[in-house]
Amino acid sequence: MSLKIAIQGAKASFHEEAAFKFFGREVEIVECDSFKKTCELLKQRKVDYIVMAIENSIAGSLLPNYNLLRDYKFHITGEVYLNIQQNLMVLPGVKLKDIKHIESHPIAIRQCEEFLSELEGVRITEGSDTAATAKMIAERKLTDTAAIAGTLAAEIYGLEILEKRIETNKKNATRFLVLSNEVVEHKNANKASLSFQTGNTVGSLATILQCFAEQNINLSKIQSMPVIGKRNEYDFFVDVEWKKQTDYEAAIRKVLKHSVNFNIMGEYVKNEKLY
Repeated sequence: MSLKIAIQGAKASFHEEAAFKFFGREVEIVECDSFKKTCELLKQRKVDYIVMAIENSIAGSLLPNYNLLRDYKFHITGEVYLNIQQNLMVLPGVKLKDIKHIESHPIAIRQCEEFLSELEGVRITEGSDTAATAKMIAERKLTDTAAIAGTLAAEIYGLEILEKRIETNKKNATRFLVLSNEVVEHKNANKASLSFQTGNTVGSLATILQCFAEQNINLSKIQSMPVIGKRNEYDFFVDVEWKKQTDYEAAIRKVLKHSVNFNIMGEYVKNEKLY
């Protein structure tokens, strides 16, 4: 029986590409219309894993997804990086001059602002998903509409790529997390995602960061989120990397003495290979 992987969006989306990169293509992709829906399916054990975007090198962190990580308390078992390449695609035979409307996910639109700004008389609309727009064009036979999406969407929905690589920043990348109900142990783990709170006193966060520095632990990401209903209190989400497991363990022991509600969200193998 193949693994069931929940993603936000339609098949051929970047989420599906990320799932294929991590698990291979012999998996069952379960499409969901929201990230919350993916979490509900995993909570109910109707799927085995979620692949969830967490940050983009241009658009930044997906803050609502940090809220989901906090609320559902799933375990992070891995990460995937994708080099996001956006393409303008249409029904076969449609020309650039025929396009009156372009639709895609708001982040994809933002990633292609330079290209889109050069078009005249074209209405730009934000949609729910890159691949979903490609699917809509194919199903409705829209000859005046183009989608912005990845090459997989063009392949699956039979569209023609009119303009390749229209993203403004060619080094645009998205990081995805792989989430599960159970802890998955990795013998060669060298990265962890942690969350904690600090006291509301001068230098409290700096003290914790110093604990990592003293043990040669690299802090590769830090994100703060307000604690719901509590003024001036924050959850801190951090990603740390290490070369020696003993250094990491020593840092954790130190941090525990200076933090509140400390949680190891996941320990996994660092993976930032792009394709």
